[in-house]
Amino acid sequence: MPWWAKVAIVYAASRVITTVFVLALASVQGPNPWTQARPGYFEYANMWDALWYRIIWLGGYPSTLPVTDGGQVGENAWAFLPVYPALVGALTWLAVPWNVASVLVSVSAGLGAALVFHRLMSRFLEPDRALYAVVLFCVAPVAPIMQFGYAESLGFLWLALALLLLVDRRYGWLFPVVLAWSFTRPGALAFALTLVLHWAWRWYRRDREPFPVRERVLAASAAVFSGLAGLAWIGIAGVATGDLMAYFDTELAWRSAYIGYRELVPFTAWFQSGEWWLGQPMGTIAVIGLVLVFAVLVASPAVARLGSDIRLWSISYALYLLAVFFPQSSTFRLLAPLFPLLGAFAIPRARWYRWGLVVLFLALQVGWLLICWGIDGRDWTPP
Repeated sequence: MPWWAKVAIVYAASRVITTVFVLALASVQGPNPWTQARPGYFEYANMWDALWYRIIWLGGYPSTLPVTDGGQVGENAWAFLPVYPALVGALTWLAVPWNVASVLVSVSAGLGAALVFHRLMSRFLEPDRALYAVVLFCVAPVAPIMQFGYAESLGFLWLALALLLLVDRRYGWLFPVVLAWSFTRPGALAFALTLVLHWAWRWYRRDREPFPVRERVLAASAAVFSGLAGLAWIGIAGVATGDLMAYFDTELAWRSAYIGYRELVPFTAWFQSGEWWLGQPMGTIAVIGLVLVFAVLVASPAVARLGSDIRLWSISYALYLLAVFFPQSSTFRLLAPLFPLLGAFAIPRARWYRWGLVVLFLALQVGWLLICWGIDGRDWTPP
């Protein structure tokens, strides 16, 4: 059986299992702001932020930012990027209902991400290990997001493509991929840092691995382009609304329910969140502990087997989250772009380990659905 058929079977089987979980949860779901009681699958898959993408397709982005009673910028569509709603909207032109089209786009992009992820892992791991890494990707705790009306699947696809191109030193192809990615999901700024670190690493090792002038220029150009692409949406929102802080103020609106309206100060949000959840000093201790645990993981021999570029991406994305993200229930979903690290967990071959990890991931998947997707009254745990 060819590798792509194995990946497709794994992906299809995992989606069937997740669909059973989702339908079981939908069968006991009460009425909520998005659906009636006991909704069908496609309605249930389009709750929470999925509605924003439909709003964007139907009405575009606001030229005037909404303002709360307190005079602060409220939640609005500028927090969501346009590629995903454009693709879903294109399907609706073919008379496919929005809720169905959104799931089709997500599931298709998820399959593409799984296929590219297998190719990426095959650069570093033996065939059985590369396939098992795909298994872990497909049953990961937040894997249900790949069959909901969210843009994550498409973001995973662009990320996997970008990393594969980087590993293969095909810098020229990074430009269109990063451009599409930067208007699908946030992450291009973190990838720009990855490219800067990649360039520095290749320069440092140029005596052992040749770094021709052409590749130096292309890699440096891709880094600059990624940085500009990552900033483009901020500029577009500023020009369209006449408020240069439009994007930042919009994003800050989502954390106001926890800590009120505060200015964005890089590398403070995790400590603010730690204090909100755990108080002091445990909040600060917990954040420092998480940083240390992540540093140990990235420095481990298992991650080293995945090559320098996956390690550099993991460091860059973690720094990006640490700089700008306020941890709450969406943290699990926002950590998903670290999925290339699953290759490190695919190395052990013991049967009990592999089956045990799959069962654990599926149990965590059920937990994520219960906590972050199902709605019980006034729910404050968005996915």
